[in-house]
Parts: sequence; C-alpha cells; structure tokens
Amino acid sequence: MYNFNFEPVLAGFNQLLLGAWLTIQLSVGAMLIGLVVSIFCAWGKTSGPTPLRLVIDAYIEIIRNTPFLVQIFFIFFGLPSLGLRLSPNSAALFALVVNFGAYGTEIIRAGIESVQKGQVEAGTALGLSKVQIFRYIIMKPALRTVYPALTSQFIYLMLNTSVVSVISADDLAAAGNDLQSATFASFEVYITVTLIYLVMSIGFSALFSVIEKRAFKYPLSR
Repeated sequence: MYNFNFEPVLAGFNQLLLGAWLTIQLSVGAMLIGLVVSIFCAWGKTSGPTPLRLVIDAYIEIIRNTPFLVQIFFIFFGLPSLGLRLSPNSAALFALVVNFGAYGTEIIRAGIESVQKGQVEAGTALGLSKVQIFRYIIMKPALRTVYPALTSQFIYLMLNTSVVSVISADDLAAAGNDLQSATFASFEVYITVTLIYLVMSIGFSALFSVIEKRAFKYPLSR
C-alpha cells in the first residue's frame, strides 16, 4: 500500500510553474529562431550555390546523426575552450535552435520541392527575382504542405527541453528534480511534471490548429 501525499508538490507548485514557463520560453524561442534558420537553409539547399549546399548538407548530417545530449554538452562544455562561454539557459536555447534548424530544413525542403514547377516558371516569366519567387510563390504553399510536420517537430522539440536540465538550465524537468530532491516525493512530483508536459503539448496542438485555419484559409491550386 502506497500513501499518496501531494502536499509537498502543492507547496512547491510555483517552482514547477516557473520551470514550465521557462520550458515554454525556450521552446517558442527555439521554434521561431530555428524556423528562420530552417527557411534560409532550405532555400540554400534548393537554390543556393554548391559550396553553400555542401555546408548545409554537412550541418544537417552532423545534427541528425548525433544525440541531442552530446550536442548540448558540446555547446555548454566544449565551446568555452574556444572562448565562447554561455549561461545554461542560453546554451540550452542555442542547442535547441541548432537541433530544430537541421530537422526543420529537411521538412521545409520537402515542402519547397512539392510546389509545382509551372508556378515557378510563371514567376520567372513575369520577371520576378529568385528571392521574390521564393517569397511570394513558393513559401506559403510549401509551409502549408509541411505545416503538420513542423508542428509535430515543435512538440518534439518542447519535450526535448527536458534534456537541458543536465546543464542546470531551469526548465520544468530541472524544477521537478529539485523538488523531488527536497521532498523525496518522487511519484507525486514526476506524475505532476508528466501532466504539465501533457497539458502543454495538448495546448500547443490546439493553438497550432487555430493558426493553421487562420493562416492557410485557401486551398492550394491544383
């Protein structure tokens, strides 16, 4: 028989909420910055010069074939050897952006390649530059096509923030670990942390559904 005792959790709930708030900040910041990185790299991979494509390919392969934990350790413990020292939270954000950028690049690239070539040729015939074609003709249909995959990657990114606690970033997982160490109410603390992650995931999924309906109201032309 196990006697459940959530009083320590309730007493330290504000600590968990602060951790959850930092998790949201890290996740949203990494998504926005990582999306910009992804769009630039996707453009470079589909339309850029060969040297740029090789650099982007190397970046994607390195990130996608190494553990996220190792990437965090490299940024937080390795970069200071080169003179770049980051705080735990800044290192966590940097690692999340780098990780999301690599996966997002491949997702957006697939969307770009799904755009009909006739639309691009029509833009060229109208005298639009490559940048104008990419901005006005390619990007919105491409983002609409891959939007579900991007939002799924964001949810995965948010859940991945739990790893940044290993470098003492003050996220939800770190707050849970601290509370558990102080109260020894392991089950109660971690079931609460699990539920908070679940609520955040469901909340963001609902938000993304609303954004999709508002941002992509018109069907793609066939």
